[in-house]
Amino acid sequence: QVQLVESGGGLVQAGGSLRLSCAASGSIFSINVMGWYRQAPGKQRELVAAITDDGIINYADSMKGRFTISRDNAKNTVYLQMNSLKPEDTAVYYCNADITQYDGRRLLDYWGQGTQVTVSS
Repeated sequence: QVQLVESGGGLVQAGGSLRLSCAASGSIFSINVMGWYRQAPGKQRELVAAITDDGIINYADSMKGRFTISRDNAKNTVYLQMNSLKPEDTAVYYCNADITQYDGRRLLDYWGQGTQVTVSS
């Protein structure tokens, strides 16, 4: 069994900051890519940022400069530091990972349960 557990969401005023965490646990040999996506009500899920195990990072253009993704490979944990939050950042934020298990199985697009971020104006 593999789990991705997000934490750190909540309610914050515009201009504030939040730090999301996502910890992967279970039968995990390695994790290639870990990332964050978000889905606002009535909208499609979109990429926020992703990071490979050797530190290559990809941000959605609209997130550059305000959001910072980082990763602790030893802890199988990915973080998302969100600054200067805006009401339009309100969404459910999902952790996503590309996992290889000890038995060689590959879990592509493995998702966490999501954490709500609400930014008030």
